[in-house]
Amino acid sequence: MDCLDIKAYLERINYRGSLAPTAETLRGLQVAHLLAVPFENLSIHAGQQIVLEDEALFAKIVGRRRGGFCYEANGLFAALLRALGFAVSMLSAGVADAEGGFGPDFDHMALLVTTSGRRWLVDVGFGDSFREPLLLDERGEQVQGGRAYRILPDAAHLILARRDEGDEWKAQYRFTLQTYEYPDYAEMCRYHQTSPQSHFTRARICSRATEGGRVTLSGMRFIETTGRGERRERTVTSEEEYARLLREHFGIIMAG
Repeated sequence: MDCLDIKAYLERINYRGSLAPTAETLRGLQVAHLLAVPFENLSIHAGQQIVLEDEALFAKIVGRRRGGFCYEANGLFAALLRALGFAVSMLSAGVADAEGGFGPDFDHMALLVTTSGRRWLVDVGFGDSFREPLLLDERGEQVQGGRAYRILPDAAHLILARRDEGDEWKAQYRFTLQTYEYPDYAEMCRYHQTSPQSHFTRARICSRATEGGRVTLSGMRFIETTGRGERRERTVTSEEEYARLLREHFGIIMAG
């Protein structure tokens, strides 16, 4: 995108802090993004093609006040960060599976952001994960709220692991520091939009961080969680109720 409308983007994510390319600005922007822009795959289930270009993503996420999955949210966030003077690289990651393995390359997009000589892992497209950037070169625990994260070397990869209070460490994804561009993700983006094997084609998801927890529409279930571990879940009984919840909790109105 030749000229990103920074003001409109910042209004979309309700960010009013400093724009200097510092670690504190980066932290504030990631938190604001996660609180405002939902992780969602509604386009896939509405038959709307996902186009990995800054202009198309800006029109969707900022113009139409939608969300997106990893390639969309992190792709557009990278464009904002670059426009503000950050050094940003798109990374390829394989998401951990239940069997202890990892998905293929380009299964997920994460971001490497460098500022003031420090490197950060940044991600606004992985749903319920770290809210603030993680120091990429730190091998100890990085605690956020009731969770801890670690970035561990594993041969040619780095592994992002998470531990909830009282639980075991669990891998979230593995990645390398090779830099990529949108076309490199096109095949996996197409797979996740069309393959019956992709979990994105199996059910609708729309999920957003809140100040105290998270709010989620997963299929026809509405789930609210709080930072104190409280969870409320109920069945959504109609498409009319689903549309109302989308509007009230995520600010999304699906056209057509």
